[in-house]
Amino acid sequence: MKIAILPGDGIGPEIIAEAVKVLNALRLPLEMATAPVGGAAYAAHGHPLPEATLALARDADAVLFGAVGDWKYDTLPRHLRPEQAILGLRKALGLFANLRPAICYAQLTHASSLKPELVAGLDILIVRELTGDIYFGQPRGRRSAPDGPFAGTDEAYDTMRYSRPEIERIAHVAFQAARKRRRKVTSVDKANVLETFQFWKEVVTEVHRDYPDVELEHMYVDNAAMQLVKAPKKFDVIVTGNMFGDILSDEAAMLTGSIGMLPSASLNERGQGLYEPSHGSAPDIAGQGIANPLATILSVAMMLRYSLQMPEAADRIEAAVQRVLADGLRTPDIHSEGTRRVGTAEMGDAVVHALG
Repeated sequence: MKIAILPGDGIGPEIIAEAVKVLNALRLPLEMATAPVGGAAYAAHGHPLPEATLALARDADAVLFGAVGDWKYDTLPRHLRPEQAILGLRKALGLFANLRPAICYAQLTHASSLKPELVAGLDILIVRELTGDIYFGQPRGRRSAPDGPFAGTDEAYDTMRYSRPEIERIAHVAFQAARKRRRKVTSVDKANVLETFQFWKEVVTEVHRDYPDVELEHMYVDNAAMQLVKAPKKFDVIVTGNMFGDILSDEAAMLTGSIGMLPSASLNERGQGLYEPSHGSAPDIAGQGIANPLATILSVAMMLRYSLQMPEAADRIEAAVQRVLADGLRTPDIHSEGTRRVGTAEMGDAVVHALG
């Protein structure tokens, strides 16, 4: 099995190094190759997603991705900014389904900004459609406003759009995931205002007929955002569009105490996937050895489970992370009184040791 390793920028190389350390400790029959992406790729090759990097990703069974982005590239033209690399990979590989679990580990309930009783036992899976919606809709751009009270002034515009096949396939992913969990799907929309999400709601309801054993509820996105901080354990699987999913998954991440704990998977129809931590590149702490590598290590577990069909190895990693937390080891983002503060490499070493 081939894995493309794309460390990226900021803390990306540091956390990827620990994830690779864990992978090597498992002694699995894997072939790994590394390539630059994001700002690092722009610095070396003049583009955030060079052809060689894209070719490596296309040829791999899975992609392990660090993070991209750095303030020093903020003045670049839009198409050359580091963040365009991840959008380009999603589009080129057809990665339409983003799975982001939000799990609050028993040892970290105190780290959440919510009361422990609200998050203890929290286990949500957010299924975000990844290749449509306003992020990719055309036309988009800037122009002189053609009409209205501000006609003749500069304006910018984007297009929100979804096709039936796009909605159907992400709905199937959500319902199938729910069958392996608590059999409840919450479809999040803004059908009371947006034509796009009136259509979304209709199509999700039609797909639900194939899953009579799964409960379906519809919820407006503003209410969903409120319920995530009011009663988050009422959710099982949340399915929603690209923009709403982007926002809600980050909100759900913080319920767990730290976004540094949360992995993610982005899958295409062939099961090929890109796996990355839910956090960003954090250039302000890059090189300090204090970044939390657990989200990246848990992303490796998702990779083994979803793309490489090695569930036993995935279970071993997840159990090792639980063991390390139970032993009281904490990186600065999750450190509290009574626990032992460790750095990035020491946390990675602890997970390797816990693998046995």
